[in-house]
Amino acid sequence: MKILSILASLIIISSSTIQAQDTLKISFEEFLDKAIENSGKIDYEKSKVSLANNRVEQAKDQRILPKLSFQSEHSLVPGVTTPNNVPEEQIYLDPDAINDWDKVGVFTRLRVSGVQPVFTWGAINKAISAARIGVKAAQEEFEASKQDYELKLYQLYYSYVLALEIERLIKDADDKVGQIERALNKSEEETDESDVFKFKVFKSQFEIQKVEVQQSLEFVKSAWKYALRNESDIIYEPETKYLDPVTVELLGLNYYQNSASINRPELKGLDYGKEAMETYISSLRAQNLPGLYFGFTTTFASTPIRPRQPNPFISTPENTFNTAVGFTIRQNLNFFQANTNVERSKIELRKISSLRQAAQDGIILQVIEAYKNATIDETRVKKTNEALITTKEWLTMEQLDYDFGIGEVKDLIDAMKMELELRLKEKESIFDFNTSVMKLNISAGLPLTNSTIKN
Repeated sequence: MKILSILASLIIISSSTIQAQDTLKISFEEFLDKAIENSGKIDYEKSKVSLANNRVEQAKDQRILPKLSFQSEHSLVPGVTTPNNVPEEQIYLDPDAINDWDKVGVFTRLRVSGVQPVFTWGAINKAISAARIGVKAAQEEFEASKQDYELKLYQLYYSYVLALEIERLIKDADDKVGQIERALNKSEEETDESDVFKFKVFKSQFEIQKVEVQQSLEFVKSAWKYALRNESDIIYEPETKYLDPVTVELLGLNYYQNSASINRPELKGLDYGKEAMETYISSLRAQNLPGLYFGFTTTFASTPIRPRQPNPFISTPENTFNTAVGFTIRQNLNFFQANTNVERSKIELRKISSLRQAAQDGIILQVIEAYKNATIDETRVKKTNEALITTKEWLTMEQLDYDFGIGEVKDLIDAMKMELELRLKEKESIFDFNTSVMKLNISAGLPLTNSTIKN
């Protein structure tokens, strides 16, 4: 009885756990936001933008007291004594004065120094400008990575929709296969044995398709769970139930090529990088010119057991307080090193220009490839739909002929097999077409859904 009560408790607990699992329908936009929020790659790319912003702050810090330091020194020192009864303020005049190790005190010295740029030929402001332009370049690099990731998420989201569509098709075809099998069993004596064998082969192939669809669906579910970091009891499913081709009007190839040249974040990022490097070179040149700076230093030292000597010609580092302020002109005399740094930056500038041209060449070829695929996939969707309509008419005719006893199982199986293959191919071609359109948009520097799509 105790074992039965424990089993009953476990069943109740497991039942409540199953009931607690909620199924939540989410749109593509919600799926996109959640997946991006949980993406380590996106966080990594964001960190590059944060580093670029940090470099701006570092450049700004050079404007106000770029060099400010504080130093403290502490030690034990002996006192001073003299046998000649010389006053403390004149003890420096007594040649018999000696250290008194019977009196040991604490020596403390504090020193503050700083340098403030006054005139640097705009070197600091140009460095700040270069860093700010670098932020724009980092942001464009981030946008490029984000768009690539959004495309992958689009494929993942609608892969789930495609898997559900195919699952429904397989279930529908399974019912038809069952109907044919029952009909064959009823008319087993009148049925040609070769037709039975053909049906068995078809059924075995169909069972393979069922397993493939189920495994694909499980894989997509696992990918969804990982992308959404779904560790709770919520089960997410796509809000979209049916996979339909996007209503889009493909424009001319030149439109997408021109759009890519203007809008691709990779090219915009390289343009910003080139501008930043040009500004940085101006800053380097300004740094090589003489600069005017204001400097100051303050020193305070105290040793209570040692007398302070008021004579201005006598230095008493153990007890002192002095401040020095003034202007200084600084000039880097290492001209060869300075010119080498400038030349290196010029080489980097030429490298960016060459990289920009190479990137544009690759992007234009990418646009051509994406446009070709979108055009072909669009035609494939239309022609597959036309073939499917014809096949459905054929299947209906073969079904009626078979029901009236004038048709053959072979023809019915061929029609049903063709209809199933075309229905699967139709959904796959729609998925490929939609993905091709999204790839074309991304390659042209456009958002996933752009103004050429008709709502």
